[in-house]
Amino acid sequence: MMFIADNQLLLLIVFFLGGSAATVLLFRKPAGARAWKIADLTWVLLGGFGAITALIAGIYTADSSRIDRQIDIAFAATTAFDRDAARFRLRFCDPAYDSDIETLCDKVEFLSASTAGNADLPLFLAVTRDVAPLQSLSFWGNAQTDDMADLQGKRAQADQFNPDPFLVFTALDAPTQIAVDTLRRKVPTIAADYLIIARAYDELIAQVRQLKQEWDILQANAHILLFQIVALCLVSFAAPFRLGKSIVELRPRSPNS
Repeated sequence: MMFIADNQLLLLIVFFLGGSAATVLLFRKPAGARAWKIADLTWVLLGGFGAITALIAGIYTADSSRIDRQIDIAFAATTAFDRDAARFRLRFCDPAYDSDIETLCDKVEFLSASTAGNADLPLFLAVTRDVAPLQSLSFWGNAQTDDMADLQGKRAQADQFNPDPFLVFTALDAPTQIAVDTLRRKVPTIAADYLIIARAYDELIAQVRQLKQEWDILQANAHILLFQIVALCLVSFAAPFRLGKSIVELRPRSPNS
């Protein structure tokens, strides 16, 4: 299958030339001959197969656009969390003048470390932005062999990413919730700022998990595009038949025919 993906343009040219050669041989037959009828039927069948395959691949391509939006959302969630966490630490944690505030500062530091310390998260986000599932299929053949190898390596890294370790952390565990409730009475602004961070963290984890699901679905169905390539090759083979039949039918016939 990877041979097909790596040599798409070459295959299309070879199939078209093969169909053209077969059409040249058919020009020996007069218009209305059985051979031309078979050639026309071949065009209809392969053209219909190509149209159906293109429709299915079009649905897949439309689905793949969702991962682009999901990547943007995940990056936005990451940026929002990092910004809110940094602002909270600068405003209230240097130093923390209350035990409840210190509890929230420790939690913010822990949540920041849980995301920044796991190299897989930024790597996954970066790879999904650079390597979309559709990028493995291009019409430039072996000229991009090195780039294809690089894309395959990055794709393998993204496939191995597991968002589950992030789910074991919660932004509002029991001690943190107590500190938030206490600060709501004493310093509501600090409690409100921390709740913004908690929501940003939960949004980040939810979006990364959704991105991983979208990625896995697209990767599992990427073979649909290979079928599209095969269909295009078959259509390119049959297209000269239809052109040849039209030319033969338009040629002036001799009076004796």
